[in-house]
Amino acid sequence: MCTNIVYEWLKTLQLPQYAESFVDNGYDDLEVCKQIGDPDLDAIGVAVPHHRRRIHEAVRRLKEADETAAGLYFTLEPQPPPPPPPPRPAPPAAGRRRGAAGGGGLAAYPRLKLKIMIRDKLVRDGINLSKPPYSNKVRTGRSEWLGGWCGFLFGETFLLCRRVMASLVFC
Repeated sequence: MCTNIVYEWLKTLQLPQYAESFVDNGYDDLEVCKQIGDPDLDAIGVAVPHHRRRIHEAVRRLKEADETAAGLYFTLEPQPPPPPPPPRPAPPAAGRRRGAAGGGGLAAYPRLKLKIMIRDKLVRDGINLSKPPYSNKVRTGRSEWLGGWCGFLFGETFLLCRRVMASLVFC
């Protein structure tokens, strides 16, 4: 027989031999055991008078403990799932990019898709940002000034692109 609260209770009363009968008759919880009377003890099979007295005394103590307790009773049950988070407000339309299809509707591009679109456009236009005049490698002579100027322009263009990308809405 598995150990339960009624078995432990009967064991403290030195009456564990009745545990199976208690459970078989529906007395598997101390709340139910508080209702035990003489007819119940007859049905359970507790015939020995001093065993009956011990059980009646223990039931009386259970009831008294209930009256003096703070009235806290809890069970271990699974918690209900948390409520879904409230919907996030839509971002303002000013930060969105117009769709390329010309439908006039607003479109949002995922960050990766936007990077691929920019890379493909640079390739189609023959622009390689790692080569002059877009790179800022150190040069000597007259080209040093031009390279510095291109590096400055690239940096400003890069910052502008970052600001534009930051204002776009990404999925």
